[in-house]
Order: sequence, then C-alpha cells, then structure tokens
Amino acid sequence: MNNSAANTGRVLWAGLRALLVLTAVTGVLYPLAVTGAAQAAFPDEANGSEIEDASGRVVGSALIGQRYDLPPEEGEEAPAPDLRWFQPRPSNGLGANSVNTRYAIVLSGATNRSGDNADLIRWIAEAKATVVRDNSVPGHPVGPSDVPADAVTSSGSGLDPHVSPEYAALQVHRVAARNHLPVATVDRLVADHTEGRVLGFVGEPRVNVLKLNTALKDLVAGG
Repeated sequence: MNNSAANTGRVLWAGLRALLVLTAVTGVLYPLAVTGAAQAAFPDEANGSEIEDASGRVVGSALIGQRYDLPPEEGEEAPAPDLRWFQPRPSNGLGANSVNTRYAIVLSGATNRSGDNADLIRWIAEAKATVVRDNSVPGHPVGPSDVPADAVTSSGSGLDPHVSPEYAALQVHRVAARNHLPVATVDRLVADHTEGRVLGFVGEPRVNVLKLNTALKDLVAGG
C-alpha cells in the first residue's frame, strides 16, 4: 500500500512538473519570443497595421475596410454614402449578430448566393445604377459599362479594405467636384496610393480606401 501511494505521488509530481514546464514554455516564453520577434521585424503589422492622420490620431487599420456614410436620417433604412469620400466595395456580406443580442456585433461573410440568384442580380443592378448616378458629374458622365465588378460586389468577408484602380479612378471626378479640388490633383492622389502586385506577380493592383481617404482629408484640410 505504501508503495502504491509512493508511486502515485511520484506520478502526480511528475505530471505537475510537466504542467509547470509546458506552461512556462508555451504560455510565457514562446509568446514572448514570438511577440518580440514580430515587434522587431514587423512592428507595423504586429500592432494592427494602424493608419494615422496628419495629427497622429489613429483612424483605423489598413487591413479592415470602413464605410463612409452620412449621418442616418430618422426612419432611414440605410444611411446614404458621403460622396465627398472615395467609397469602398459594397458590404452585403456583413450581418448582425442574431444569437447573443446583448451586444451589437457585426458578422463578416459572403452573401452565399449563386450567380443566378434573383436577389443577387437585383442587388448588383441597383448598385450599378447607384454608382452611375453618384459618379456622373457635369461634363463627365459615367455609363454602366464603365463600372468595374468590385464596385457592385462585396468581397468574401465584406471587409475588404481595397478597391481596384479602375473603381478608384471612376470616383475621381466626383470626389474632386465635391471637395472643390482639381481633377488632376485627385487623380495624382489615387496614383500615389495605388499598390502593385506583391513581388511583381502575386495578386492584382489595388488601392487602400482608408489610406486614400486619410490623404484626401489631409489634402482638403491643408488646402
């Protein structure tokens, strides 16, 4: 019996020592090493890819898209876009939390509708008509064939921070008119914020809308 108790004690002590060692290694040392390496090699990415305006205030993350809407009117189903700013992709994939209603949580995801779905076809047609209407300015009409796909479709997450250079360029005349800026100035702003393919061949050229609008805000404030 004494031997049995002693063996049990040894096993428990060995298990406790293993628990303490693994906790120290995987719960303390490893996270500290990974965090330290990330802060040393990729400090911007490790801190959430934050974007600051000219005053140094953090306005968001380069990894998460934002909407630019006017304050909602009373009884309005959805707020209207603030056309002073470059608009992101639609966010039809975003949903509201329907399980735990105590907190207002935005859920990201795709629309999960097939290409021949009637609702999806209607959404795209309505979105295209809105893009044409909002971006047509005197002397520069926009036609339905000018509207790129990303202007009327949401990304898989609904939180894509980028638009195509074509969609950004389509908005230049409207943004210039709304902010009383020369078209050439806004066009150059888009060109300066157009990112090429990663390593020259991965992905597609893109424009980060938050970075672009932050630069536009600084430009308008400085002008």
